[in-house]
Amino acid sequence: MSNTALNIVDIDNTLATQSPQQILRYALEQFDNIAISFSGAEDVVLVDMAHKIRPDIKVFSLDTGRLHAETYQFIEKVRNHYNIDIQIAMPNGPDVEALVKQKGLFSFYQDDHKECCGIRKIAPLRATLGDLDAWITGQRKDQSPGTRAVIPVIQEDKAFAGEGRSLTKFNPLANWSSAQVWDYIRTYGVPYNALHDRGFVSIGCEPCTRPTGPGQHEREGRWWWEEATKKECGLHAVNIDA
Repeated sequence: MSNTALNIVDIDNTLATQSPQQILRYALEQFDNIAISFSGAEDVVLVDMAHKIRPDIKVFSLDTGRLHAETYQFIEKVRNHYNIDIQIAMPNGPDVEALVKQKGLFSFYQDDHKECCGIRKIAPLRATLGDLDAWITGQRKDQSPGTRAVIPVIQEDKAFAGEGRSLTKFNPLANWSSAQVWDYIRTYGVPYNALHDRGFVSIGCEPCTRPTGPGQHEREGRWWWEEATKKECGLHAVNIDA
């Protein structure tokens, strides 16, 4: 293990006992070229917290072209509520066109979701992260016991770092529960996606997301036709591969 990796482990051990706000403050003090990846309830909590520390915090969101109308409305609501610029990262048009021409609009139901996600989500994310030194996500350990149970508060993102450069990833809400996220949202009047009021817990693209029923885990509403331990699109590949 490298000295850098050892240092990251030491920092994680320290940050793991601190609040999300303290973790965010550390991240923003260490990195100027840092941004929050924004899409869901956890992410907007981070936007709210970070905005109180650094009002000009960078925020980006992935527009796959297949999001719910409510999600687009949510993005605009957050943009206006905090008076911030949200960078919208979109997939490469010719790549989407080629996939649709070859396999149609719903190939993921027959194959799996990774090819479509690779074009619509992973490639735009990789391009966006290529201009950053660090990024902040809303991952929580209890979101997916199979892939997120051991995520640290800070990690080296080897999946998206690229050759010859480093990329640091912060997960300030790693140790929070969904209940804590929603307690914060209600306490501070934070905007949220209207789909949450209709039974959607984990929200992705419209064809690949549905409400969850009583007793179901939140990730069961994502890619429900696939095996339960594969509920990742690749945005957080470092969880598994690093």
